[in-house]
Amino acid sequence: MQRQHVEPDSVFLNIPYDARFQALYLAYIVGLTELGLKPRATLAIPGGARRLDRIFELLQTCSYSVHDLSRVELDRTPPPTPRFNMPLELGLAVAWAKLNPEAHTWFVCESVDRRAQKSLSDLNGTDFYIHNGTPEGVMRELSNAFVRPVYRPTVPRMMQSYKTLGRLLHTLKSNSGSATVFTARMFADLIAAAAALRDKAR
Repeated sequence: MQRQHVEPDSVFLNIPYDARFQALYLAYIVGLTELGLKPRATLAIPGGARRLDRIFELLQTCSYSVHDLSRVELDRTPPPTPRFNMPLELGLAVAWAKLNPEAHTWFVCESVDRRAQKSLSDLNGTDFYIHNGTPEGVMRELSNAFVRPVYRPTVPRMMQSYKTLGRLLHTLKSNSGSATVFTARMFADLIAAAAALRDKAR
């Protein structure tokens, strides 16, 4: 496999795309952007290539990846089924970083302390970033994971941008014709809006 060009400061986001996760989804976009990083997600990739191939190709282009395991749980639709997509993508990142340690660094986030160590005991010894299922917790843990030399906003500053973006959400969805935030257009618009808020505050 041909190695992809690695984009500096790019972060592969391995998170669920559903309404219950919307608040944390927005927090990840705002938090990473405030820290001078570039969020990347598979929903923003055009084309009809096999999903797993798209995920792995995108992962290879990113300097970092953030894997949120807080929603690896049984869903509400019969039959009850755990969500394995996030652990699978984490496994791809771990393997990629093992083979290319200079090209990629991965981080694992959770909402409940020590739960991931129980469900994925092979990761014992790994530092987990526990956000407690809140946007403020996401900001705090991203700031701990990515200690930046230039972009070092306070958590209250990041939360201010988060709240402002929330107030812009209706307009952004209306402008894009999107019924949900989980579309390629909305992902790009949210990043652009978050970057504008960051630059305005500097």
